[in-house]
Amino acid sequence: MTDRSVGIVEQEVRELVRRRGIDPAREGQAGVSKLIDEVLNDYEIRTESSNLPRFSDRSAVQKAVFDRVAGLGPLQPFMDDPEVEEIWINGPGKVFCARAGSHVLTNVVLSEQDVADLVERMLRSSGRRLDLSSPFVDATLADGSRLHVAIPDITRKHWAVNVRKFILRAHHLSELVRLGSVDERPAAFLQAAVIAGLNIVVCGGTQTGKTTMLNCLATAIPGRERVVTCEEVFELQVRLPDVVSLQTRQANLEGRGAIDLRRLISEALRMRPDRIIVGEVRGQEALDLLVALNSGFPGMTSIHANSAHEALTKLTTLPLLASENVSHGFVVPAVASSVDLIVHLTNGGKGRMTTHILGVTGRVEGERIETVSLYARTGGGLRWTGHQPPSAGRFHDAGIDLQELLA
Repeated sequence: MTDRSVGIVEQEVRELVRRRGIDPAREGQAGVSKLIDEVLNDYEIRTESSNLPRFSDRSAVQKAVFDRVAGLGPLQPFMDDPEVEEIWINGPGKVFCARAGSHVLTNVVLSEQDVADLVERMLRSSGRRLDLSSPFVDATLADGSRLHVAIPDITRKHWAVNVRKFILRAHHLSELVRLGSVDERPAAFLQAAVIAGLNIVVCGGTQTGKTTMLNCLATAIPGRERVVTCEEVFELQVRLPDVVSLQTRQANLEGRGAIDLRRLISEALRMRPDRIIVGEVRGQEALDLLVALNSGFPGMTSIHANSAHEALTKLTTLPLLASENVSHGFVVPAVASSVDLIVHLTNGGKGRMTTHILGVTGRVEGERIETVSLYARTGGGLRWTGHQPPSAGRFHDAGIDLQELLA
């Protein structure tokens, strides 16, 4: 295989796509592969009577051309590599990827136009746009990966592109146990807490597995329940019979039509949910989530925080951003009565781990919410502290023997 032969085949495939009015994104892998085969067959015949460069590995040429036409070109090998977690571009000659929590500079070199073309290709199916009036964009790729782009003059000189791959290594809490992310007994406790309808907040830093934990917790939701999820971009994969998934929307060119998380949570309450899952709270939407949880709907969410206690502090602070009329005196008891458990995750030298499960008792002393540590990582494992969890009555109502669970 030579770069020249790949380039010629690529040009001919693109010309065929143009002439037939085909959209590679809609054709899918089978449709595009059929076109490439058609061009390759013709190319091989012509090499017999011309000086066209020949190739020995047809499958390698087909893969390279497919990546350029329907994939992400030079980034596609990283997308196909299951060990790569994230790819980012700081400039044409600065393409990085992350494996197992550490990042390296790759040997991929792109031009400014290559970067722009890649972003345009990635955004084509999302319905989202990127221009001077909207210099940031968040979108979900077809495989579930999350795209974030920032352009000049928000960035100094070059486009900044991040692709966070959606690698769902676990679909159930038992799989997190197998991966060593959580111990068996606390996993059983979390599963029981979901069944009992406790409100759970998952917290941690970037790339600690918060979305994966939410997905695994969601598998414990009883199948009879109707679940509504609200996210900035689709990341959650709740595998239940009755699920409605909502995501935010950018404003149009006239600056109208934007739908934010606050609106999604408000609309979700009108959709007869039995449970609400908000992918992540970062700002004013925390108030709407508290209102929803105080309306009797069990729910789950995630938040960026360095500890379970810090997550609780953020939950009492973020709602204040919603309005000057929202007071700390309202928010603190609302959080105390709405949140039952906080699960803290980390990503250290031993990989992603659950390090703390904190219980919120519902009581407030002054402006301090009373909490109790239920599970803490000591001696190499996540151990029960001996304290009783809050809302014991809800476990009983769900037919769960709490003492047997904790023993």
